Amino acid sequence: MTRLNFNPGNPYASTRIPVFARNAVSTSHPLGAQAGLRMLWKGGNAVDAAIAAAATMAIVEPVSNGLGSDAFCILWDGKELHGLNASGRAPQGWTPEYFERRYGRQPKLPRRGVDSITVPGAVSAWAALHERFGSLPFAELMEPAAEIAERGYLVPPVVQQKWAAGAPELQDQPGFSESFLPSGRVPRVGELFRFPAAARALRSIGASAGRSFYEGEIAQALTAFVQQHGGCLGMADMAAHRPEWVKPLAKDYRGFTLHEIPPGGQGIAAQIALGILSNFDLASLPVDSVASQHLQIEAMKLAFADVYRYVADAGMEVTAEQMLDDAYLAARARLIDPKRAQDFKAGNPVQGGTIYLTAADESGMMVSFIQSNFAGFGSGVVEPSFGISLQNRGHGFSGDPDGPNRANLVGPGKRPFHTIIPAFLTQDGQPVMSFGVMGGNMQPQGHMQTLVRMIDYGQSPQAACDAPRWRFNEGMEINVESSMSPATVAGLQALGHHVEVIDDPYQDFGAGQFICRMGEPASEGYQVASDPRRDGLAAGF
Repeated sequence: MTRLNFNPGNPYASTRIPVFARNAVSTSHPLGAQAGLRMLWKGGNAVDAAIAAAATMAIVEPVSNGLGSDAFCILWDGKELHGLNASGRAPQGWTPEYFERRYGRQPKLPRRGVDSITVPGAVSAWAALHERFGSLPFAELMEPAAEIAERGYLVPPVVQQKWAAGAPELQDQPGFSESFLPSGRVPRVGELFRFPAAARALRSIGASAGRSFYEGEIAQALTAFVQQHGGCLGMADMAAHRPEWVKPLAKDYRGFTLHEIPPGGQGIAAQIALGILSNFDLASLPVDSVASQHLQIEAMKLAFADVYRYVADAGMEVTAEQMLDDAYLAARARLIDPKRAQDFKAGNPVQGGTIYLTAADESGMMVSFIQSNFAGFGSGVVEPSFGISLQNRGHGFSGDPDGPNRANLVGPGKRPFHTIIPAFLTQDGQPVMSFGVMGGNMQPQGHMQTLVRMIDYGQSPQAACDAPRWRFNEGMEINVESSMSPATVAGLQALGHHVEVIDDPYQDFGAGQFICRMGEPASEGYQVASDPRRDGLAAGF
């Protein structure tokens, strides 16, 4: 079986070297990787490791995720691929009229506060994964996170930076200051932060296999707290929540297949962009050249134009298959002008704050997992007795009945457009790599850019992580990392791109983890790469 063929060496400055191991856990915080490895040492599998790591990440990176997050997963069980959509739905009281009465007609729902909170799904993802694939007792998987929450951890620089950036906006949200501003201020770098309320929640979740979160004491506490502060979320909304097993959406690219969770998430954007790029001979262009970067940017812009117009959880005007049709994408590719940048609009396919982690074990099981409370600290609302920081995924709904994507209009029991997307790469039906990139709409852009570097240019996962990235925003605007060649930046500007050079890569260009299978059988091992844009650690044994 052909594998990704990597060039030796790394042409980019890096603070990471790849890890080679038979069992691996890769996260953006060392304590998350340690929690996962602890489960593998106990005899657990990759799913056990991923769950323990996810629970720990909810504690040690509270800006990016928490116990009130959503989650998605793509998993190779050793024989076949499975997808899990554990995103939560809108409360039953959320109608367009409800929001129009409170806020007037808006293109988006509120970004913060109780009217941005949908049902949290991450805990249900942990429970569903464990029920179907786990091997260790569920309570054991919660214990590393509970211990860290109880004893405390030293706040790292990147987390502290985002904590300090978000606090001024959120300090007046219900429960936020009590939970995240100990001593009335943001913790300093290296300062011990304890979260005993979350430890209590984790042990309750562990003892009940997650049921207390949706039907028991935690559900009662958080719904009462939300309603006390004017929100709609109720016990019936929590009890009705069910994660959904789904078939991952597949798109071929140069002999490999990229798998993403199907809409209503934005993973299809990476697949659309790669489908467009398959019409160009990228490998004939130098990897960091203006010409190569321009084609990738324009393909991504075309992809987002369709995604923002059509993608929703249900009731889409077009199907995912129509959006990924080869003939349609070839027609979209013909719109790209190699000599100038353009502001693309949606086509017509009808022609006929996030953490990512990945784990793999020597039996062949590979887990691609992502969870997020959306914007930094999510809604900003924190139920204090259990430390549940609630997400603000409701902001992803449209609030305008006359808007272009009416399928994404807010409604009772609906799921909003989602940004978090785990990814998986196969070849000839066999696993190659579990991977993901964090950061809002940077996620599909990061998927596309790293895969192009690995597949078209033969770069290693670590080199693809370290390479300078660009990020499309809207219209003609793109941001680029300060490490990008000034000549490339000038060349993109000459083609009409409005380029802003950004010197803060973590805030704008995502971070990621990659576990690449090295051969058959799986016990031959994996190559693990992590992104230096985070304080993270890739670990294995």
